[in-house]
Formats: sequence, C-alpha cells, structure tokens
Amino acid sequence: MTGGRVSGCSPFVFNARFEVRQMDSRYQQALDYIYSFIDYERQPGPRTRATYDLRRMDELLGRLDNPHLKPRTVHIAGSKGKGSVAAMVASALTTAGYTTGLFTSPHLHVLNERMRVDWEMISDEELVALVDEIRLEIEAVNRAATYGTLTTFEILTALGFVYFARKKVDFQVIEVGLGGRLDATNVVHPEVCVITSISLEHTEVLGNTLAEIAVEKAGIIKDGIPVVTSPQVEEVDRVFEEVCRTHKAELIRIGRDVTWHSPRYELERQLLQVKGQQDSYALSIPLLGQYQLDNAAVAVAALEVLAGRSPKITVESIQNGLSKVQWEGRLQILSHRPLIVVDGAHNTDSVRRLRQSLEHYFDFDRAILIIGLSADKDLSGVVSELALFFDWVIVTRSIHPRAMATAPIVAEFARHGIEAAETDDISIALPLALDRAGDRDLICVTGSLFVVAGAIEQAELLSLPA
Repeated sequence: MTGGRVSGCSPFVFNARFEVRQMDSRYQQALDYIYSFIDYERQPGPRTRATYDLRRMDELLGRLDNPHLKPRTVHIAGSKGKGSVAAMVASALTTAGYTTGLFTSPHLHVLNERMRVDWEMISDEELVALVDEIRLEIEAVNRAATYGTLTTFEILTALGFVYFARKKVDFQVIEVGLGGRLDATNVVHPEVCVITSISLEHTEVLGNTLAEIAVEKAGIIKDGIPVVTSPQVEEVDRVFEEVCRTHKAELIRIGRDVTWHSPRYELERQLLQVKGQQDSYALSIPLLGQYQLDNAAVAVAALEVLAGRSPKITVESIQNGLSKVQWEGRLQILSHRPLIVVDGAHNTDSVRRLRQSLEHYFDFDRAILIIGLSADKDLSGVVSELALFFDWVIVTRSIHPRAMATAPIVAEFARHGIEAAETDDISIALPLALDRAGDRDLICVTGSLFVVAGAIEQAELLSLPA
C-alpha cells in the first residue's frame, strides 16, 4: 500500500450543497443567531459537567408556557443506537395514525433535520418564525444569567418543544443529546424511558468507566415510569437495576423480557421475529447491522408500553411502521458496483461492530477505508479495530471544528504498518477511492457522522449507480 498527501481544488465544502443552498437571508440570519451562542457540538475545547445546568432550561421553557409538557413523550438515551430507536418508534407511531414529533441530533445535512413531524422536516419559514417568536425570551434568560447563559443545543431543544406544541403532536420522541442526567432534553415527563447500548464516550463529561457513564444515562429515569434497556454488560445492567428499584420503575430488558430470534437478511433489509411481553411481531426492517436487531426489539418494547393507553398501536402498525423506517448514515449502502457503505461509527465498540457487519453482510474482494474522526475520540482504539481489515486506507476530515487533524490518524495507522493516503478535503477522498476500486471492491466511509454526511453528498454529486 502507498500513502501520501492528496490535495486539490474541492468542488464543494462540507454540507455546502445543503447549508448554502438557495435560502433567503432571513433563514440564514436565524441560523446565525442559533449558532451565535455557546455550541458544544462544534466547540473544539473540552467540556465538563459544570457546563450543564437544567435550571436555565426550566426558566426558558416556563417563559414559553412549558411546551415540553404538552405532548406524550418517549425519551431515549444511550451511547449507540438511540437515533435508530427514535426513528423506529416515531415511524411506528406515525403509521398508527398519531401525529408524531421527532427530535434528534446531530444533523447530517441541514439543521432542519433535527425537528420533524410525521417525518417531514421543519420548513425554513417555520424555523425563522420560531426563532423570532422565542428570541425575546432567550435574551431575557441570558440577561439575568441566573444559572448561566443558554447554549445552542438548549435553544434548539426549546425550539423543538415549541414546534411540536404548535403542531399539536400526539407524541414527541426525544433523543438525548449527551449523557442524560444533565442533558437539555431531561426536562420532559415521559411515558417510557429508553436506554440503548452503553459504551465509553465523552469521558470528560460522563465519567471514565462504564458504570459512571451508566449513572449519567440513568439520570433520565423518573419515578414510576417504565424503562426499556438494550442488552448491557453486567456492570451497566446493575446500575440500571438499582436506579429503577430506587424510582419504583419497571425495568424491561431486551434479551430477557423481550427477545428476538430467527434473523435473516436480504439485499438491504433484515427480517426477524420479536417476542414481546404482549404479543409477537414479524419484522422487516430496512436497516442492516446486527445491533439493529436489538434496536428493533427495544422499539417494540417501548411501543408496547405506550400501547396500554394508545389503542391505535397494534401489531400491524408496529410491523408496518418499522418496515418503513428511514435512518441515514448507519450501515447505509450508497452504491453496489463498487460497494460503497457509510456508517457513523465513532468509538472503539461501534467500529468493531461495523467491521463485524461488513464481514457478515457483504461479499467483496478488496476493502478500502475512508476515515475521519472527531478530536475527542479514542484514536488508538478505533484504528486497532480497523487497521488489519482494510487493503488501503485514506485519512480525511470534515470541516467541522471538532474534526481531528489527519496527521495523528496517519501516524496511528503507521504504527500498525499501514501507510495511509491523506487529504484534508473530504470531497477528494471518495473520488480517490473510486479510482482504485474495482466493481467487486468495498469502500467504507466511517469515523464520524460529519465525514459520512460529506460522503453522501459527494456520492450524489457524482451520480453513482445504485
């Protein structure tokens, strides 16, 4: 294998096709306003627990007539899979005939993705109107700064709550941004809490052990509210069991109380049977990856909790809803000849699962890796999982402010005896890989959702054949 730096004139910059589309100046001004506050998703520096204080969210939402308390709520935390589970639950609720809001983060292409109603993104015009509507309340809270000033994510979360209340949604499915206990979304009064798979992440905020991180995630658990958890390692499971006992909350464990079996897969779809606490479900989900089997069972368990007060949630609506779920950037196939797969895996555990999925689901000759990471990720762990699997490696980065420089990633691959190619321009990485790939080769793009987003956009610009 040969490496070296590749440069050139980029036909576009990250997210340019979407974020710098033909939008009017008022929309751009609204984006500028939202991003003018402290934005920990984009800020390169470290974060600490002292950064977060839910009292300022309570203050802002109180001034907005507490929109977060109006719809029925599903609250979802976890290290991996929470977005997929949120999408599955929302799809099933919409299919059942309930108007459903979905709040997720981060976005892949445009900020509007974070707020959807029945899968439709908030429009530019609606976003502008909402920002104008709550601007005075934001500034009043920040002037007083009783508990510190509001952050970009807190403002986005408030916008989501107001939007869902205005749309009179029946349900809002809310994905936690980071952690749980101190996350801006942890002001809701949910009907079911969900905690997906836990792994080491954001240790500067959440803790250095799985048990410490589990305590932070368990912070979403409320008195008497059922809790659904993905399969967990023993130390994490013990934390959830103890917290649920303290809160007198029913704990529903996937793999014990709700199980899946008989999995098989087709071209871009998986089929499985789920045995719930109330019924059995024959599922067909258009998402690959064995972890999605766990996620589907989690979604079923959460929907069964809701079904007690929601007669339109039936076996059929759950099966039909999960069969139509969409969730971009997770083991997503962009092309078949060559095979191009993108996945937002970003820590050691998730890239291990990605590697296993590539071996399990796909047949290919050579494997080419395009990788870029965020600055706070476990570089050595990620590279050690991927290094020996790929025949050629291209290291790149997005223009996201938290993107890791390419040099340390190249150096880490070199420690494994791999000379990686290198480009700071994500739009060059995919064409570079395509130049080397035969029809039966695999190109895998991973390490960061922001790198994945750039690859998806570049693939569309190149009009790659399916």
